[in-house]
Amino acid sequence: MIRRLLIRPGAIGDFIVSLPALESLRAGYTEIWCAEQNVPLAWCADRARSIVSAGLDRLGITHADDVIERLRGFDSIVSWYGSNRPDFRELVAAIGLPFTFLPALPQDGAAHAVDFYNSQARALTGMSPSRFPRIRVPPAKRTFAAIHPFASRPSKRAPIQLFERIAFQLSKSMPVDWLCGPEEHLEGAIRIENLYELAVFLSRARVYAGNDSGITHLAAAAGAPVIAFFRESDPRVWAPRGPAAYVVRWP
Repeated sequence: MIRRLLIRPGAIGDFIVSLPALESLRAGYTEIWCAEQNVPLAWCADRARSIVSAGLDRLGITHADDVIERLRGFDSIVSWYGSNRPDFRELVAAIGLPFTFLPALPQDGAAHAVDFYNSQARALTGMSPSRFPRIRVPPAKRTFAAIHPFASRPSKRAPIQLFERIAFQLSKSMPVDWLCGPEEHLEGAIRIENLYELAVFLSRARVYAGNDSGITHLAAAAGAPVIAFFRESDPRVWAPRGPAAYVVRWP
């Protein structure tokens, strides 16, 4: 049985657009190491843990014999971590660890991020991954609208007044729930920190509205109808993909 480790750093959206590739790269036993917040989304792994808890960030910096021993337990290591760090690549090669490094970011406009990561996986496995990231959630009735008016940078956020107008119109036909993250503040908003639990919640939405953000990708992957407002990022690369995901450019 092949034991494979998939190391996928990055924010929420980066991880979600990689899910089809990660799924297709599974072996007899598969671990995924990723950012702590993304661990609950790594459903296709036999085990998932954070990069920090695995100690990978210590490799080459301080004592890390335990990390090296852990890495030696895998027959194959596919990593987006360290792909742009020659010192890290040279270190693991010198140790004799079975790393395959893949470029971490697609070139602007060259391909959608999902297709970019899928092409990497296809080159390694010969299989064609799904074009749509998915997070497995229990079936449930859709009963409300969800709005998440935040993003990683202010320049990626549509005006809050836009979302207020959307909420006003939607409230005529359904309840409207506002969402915010652990470091975001909005009076009366719902905060669900576990991303899988948030995906389950979003899967019950009749419609979701948000910016170019990880939570917007999460909503699409959970199957919610999504309206995503883009300004700074290129939607040809970073648009959410889901059964009913739509992009609106602004202003």
